[in-house]
Amino acid sequence: MVWTPPAEDIFRRSEQWHVRIRGLHKTFGQHQVLRGVDLDIARGKINVIIGGSGQGKSVIIKHIIGLLKPDRGHIVVDGEDIVPMSEYQLNRVRRKFGMLFQYAALFDSLTVEENILFPLIEHGLRGPGHNDGVRRRMSRAEMRQVALEQMDKLRLPHVLLRKFPSELSGGQRKRVGLARALVLRPEILLYDEPTTGLDPVATKNVDDMIRDISQREGVTSVVISHDMASTFRIGDRVSMLYEGRIVESGTPDEIRRSRHRYLRLFVETSGTVQLDPVPDSELVDGDGPGEAPR
Repeated sequence: MVWTPPAEDIFRRSEQWHVRIRGLHKTFGQHQVLRGVDLDIARGKINVIIGGSGQGKSVIIKHIIGLLKPDRGHIVVDGEDIVPMSEYQLNRVRRKFGMLFQYAALFDSLTVEENILFPLIEHGLRGPGHNDGVRRRMSRAEMRQVALEQMDKLRLPHVLLRKFPSELSGGQRKRVGLARALVLRPEILLYDEPTTGLDPVATKNVDDMIRDISQREGVTSVVISHDMASTFRIGDRVSMLYEGRIVESGTPDEIRRSRHRYLRLFVETSGTVQLDPVPDSELVDGDGPGEAPR
């Protein structure tokens, strides 16, 4: 059974859903990457998008933050469709987002402190969340205090502030990248393959960091990953992208009971997650979800 999204008003602000995507299509040249993506991002939860290499996970992330425009479809953030927005309007919406890139994307020529403070220096303003009603430039002392606070939140020793990215471990670079993403106090954090290139212990530490930040800050997290152990360790909601569509969405327990043949192959081939047994006769191969997203 192919799931058809219900007729609903996705343009109203929802307490349950922070971002809502309907009918998203994107083609690059002759290559059709997204073929009608329907996806809901739960507010205040860790939402993990899984799928193979080249399936379009990063393309979805770039659409959510407005870096790409779809061929057609809707991307609704807090009740606002960002697809028809101008660059000026998008800049306002982008303040809701912070992003941790795959390899942290720190500036090699800047110290850890300068990397963390880069968004504040660029904006030159007090970050969101300060309710004194004044939009003024921060002093260097105030910005340094922000850097110290971020280091404490992510359990990084202050001595690292004077070091350069090349002097950090992979896990430390990820944490510094997250500190930079958090400095403007975003509502939504985007993680692009956050555990890539890390050993098992560092991976577990990054997973704990994502979960800790989600619970402490109350942010909505969107994680794209092909790491199944990490996905089932931290995800509140998991969505599978396959052949340009979301073929299944649900809690980790619901995903364990999935009847979608490719999803089961993808997850179990990792060797780290065992799904609930399903008779062969009940498996589905459709290009849409075998069950409606929960």
